[in-house]
Amino acid sequence: MSDILIVDDEKDIRELISEILIDEGFSTRLSSNSAECLNQVSSAPPSLLILDIWLKDSNMDGIDILKKVKADYPYVPVVIISGHGNIEIAVSAIKQGAYDFIEKPFNIEQLLVVVRRAMETSSLRRENKELKQKDIIEYELKGESIIFRNFMSSLDKVSKASSRVLISGSSGSGKKTSARYIHENSKQSAGNFIAINCSVSDQDELDRMLFGIENKDGLQEVGALEKANGGTIYLDEVAEMPLDLQGKLLKFLVEKTITRNGSTKQFDVDLRIISSTNTNLSEKIKSKKFREDLFHRLNVVPIKIPSLNERIDDIPLLAKYFVEQLSSSNGFAYREFTNEALSFLQVMNWPGNIRQLRNLIERVLILGNPADKISSEELVFSGPKEKDNGEKINLISSELAGMSLREAREIFERDYLMLQINRFGGNISKTAAFVEMERSALHRKLKSLGINSSQKF
Repeated sequence: MSDILIVDDEKDIRELISEILIDEGFSTRLSSNSAECLNQVSSAPPSLLILDIWLKDSNMDGIDILKKVKADYPYVPVVIISGHGNIEIAVSAIKQGAYDFIEKPFNIEQLLVVVRRAMETSSLRRENKELKQKDIIEYELKGESIIFRNFMSSLDKVSKASSRVLISGSSGSGKKTSARYIHENSKQSAGNFIAINCSVSDQDELDRMLFGIENKDGLQEVGALEKANGGTIYLDEVAEMPLDLQGKLLKFLVEKTITRNGSTKQFDVDLRIISSTNTNLSEKIKSKKFREDLFHRLNVVPIKIPSLNERIDDIPLLAKYFVEQLSSSNGFAYREFTNEALSFLQVMNWPGNIRQLRNLIERVLILGNPADKISSEELVFSGPKEKDNGEKINLISSELAGMSLREAREIFERDYLMLQINRFGGNISKTAAFVEMERSALHRKLKSLGINSSQKF
């Protein structure tokens, strides 16, 4: 993109700048006042905004427009121009996010140097943003199931606002990835995304990480809250934060200022807070381990991440993706799955969610024969050896020894049909189609086996 919006109340000046830039291969748009400028920006954000400070017959001056544009479109660089330039105005403009300040009458070569650099910055920011979004979408946030699409719809909605978000979900479900997705698609995307693990055992260490240090010996360390100014801070497992720090965080949320440890100087900080937990915070509040007032400050928009067990329809897609990803990044041989292996993945239990699935695929690629398709037997061998599973197998084997064929067959049919019902999320039509039975016949079979088709096993 090479679109530049020029805003100046003097027609001769804006047309002169436009002609110079057009000669250099740029495309331009012109505006004479604040209302027209903001309308053009909102309809199609430019690659660069050249903005005069003093605008006649306008409700807003250049600094006000700068603040508005940087708040709504932080990736758009703004070059301020003024015929009444002084150091104070220039410093104020830079503090508010301006890329540079040029005083009228300006030198053409100076103008072109600044414009080219600003355009390079704009291009890099856009490319970086697009690459980040692509990586995020293609990692854990991948799926086609209805429950996943509804979840992504919620993320897209909350991304457009600047409200605080509390993400809940079990370990490995993608809480951090979801938080980063929200950031990269928000108004804060040009700022930093800083992640802090609140389960750090050392309270002093966590305090230092959040608020920084500045002491009389000259030691200075910028904390995460300062680093995230203008961007997003992600508080992972916020339920584990010590009570004393909870109070300090609450004070920051109310006052929007921080004071580094060991200092008395205050800093204004404007950022978005996204927090997450895999714990029931209501129980934490009841047991006095989490502040209720802090909970209400953080839980403006609650987001629940579906577990992998809740979206088993996405497992084949995810498994194939991880094979592609790991083959490309680690040099493993690309391997396809047998149909039986994909079906087996869907009936497995996934307490570790996406992370567990990815780790399993990586083990299979490391240990397996690169010339063979991935089989269900291989998945069993590479999967976690859980004690409960082994005990169940031994128990069933000992019981089978004293059973008739009819009794053993009933046990098999019951377990098999329960697995398939779980696999298809209780959908009897899909289950019937897979097991190759008429829907009515399947209902009769389930009834005879004492299986409630609406029950989740």
